[in-house]
Amino acid sequence: MSAIAVLSFEGAAFTYPGGDGVSDLDFAIAPGEAVALIGPNGAGKSTLLRGVLGLVPLTRGRMFLGRPAAPAAASIEARGVVGDEAHADRGMVGFLPQTMEFDVDFPISLEQVVMQGRYRRLGLLRWPGRADRAAVRHALETVGLTEFATKRFGSLSGGQRQRGLLARALAADPSLLLLDEPFNGLDQPNRDALVATLRRLKGEGVAVLVSTHDLELARQVCDLVLLVNGRQTAFGPVDDALTLANVQRCFAGVEVEIDEHTLVVPGHEGH
Repeated sequence: MSAIAVLSFEGAAFTYPGGDGVSDLDFAIAPGEAVALIGPNGAGKSTLLRGVLGLVPLTRGRMFLGRPAAPAAASIEARGVVGDEAHADRGMVGFLPQTMEFDVDFPISLEQVVMQGRYRRLGLLRWPGRADRAAVRHALETVGLTEFATKRFGSLSGGQRQRGLLARALAADPSLLLLDEPFNGLDQPNRDALVATLRRLKGEGVAVLVSTHDLELARQVCDLVLLVNGRQTAFGPVDDALTLANVQRCFAGVEVEIDEHTLVVPGHEGH
């Protein structure tokens, strides 16, 4: 395991009670690195993200989740949690889900939605203070939505709402950001804005793990690629991992075409 890894795995597996899951996880993400999580439908991409969040049991191996140079006590092992730091360190994770249902007529502003990202730090008995409001402003600035802060959340476009939910995840000042198919349904301006945001976050030292079927995105934003199909099949720098042979192995039985810019995997979208 890298001494500066924000997230790393050693022979790990996450498994649902029914037996489905993802296994053979053995990789690490350092601060400022972005990893594209790629695989066919039902490959375990969302399972991996949910496992990091503690929503799917770790059934084998070890996961280290912590800030750079986290102590060994901050590990989570198959036999159970080792040390209190394991639970505390989940507070460093921001998450943008693939879909989120909400009432578009509900009278809540964008900045109020983003402030929800601070609630975990606030607890039950404290009102938002100066630092919390500053964090919300910074998050809105990061995603390019400062001018919409007081707008009703439901009045924003779908792409703007997606970026607003990303700002909510960023308001918690995460060291690790998990994104589940964040580019689905975005028009080109919002896609470009999200790409710019991810690049900025990398520059600020945030580690990013993004599930996507957009293979061009992996080349635009990500440093590393993780291919999964029920198990980890490849991991490494984009040009080393995103090869025709590796993608064919991951998307077994599916025709794969490759050119100098893009890998196209017909028939597979989403997760």
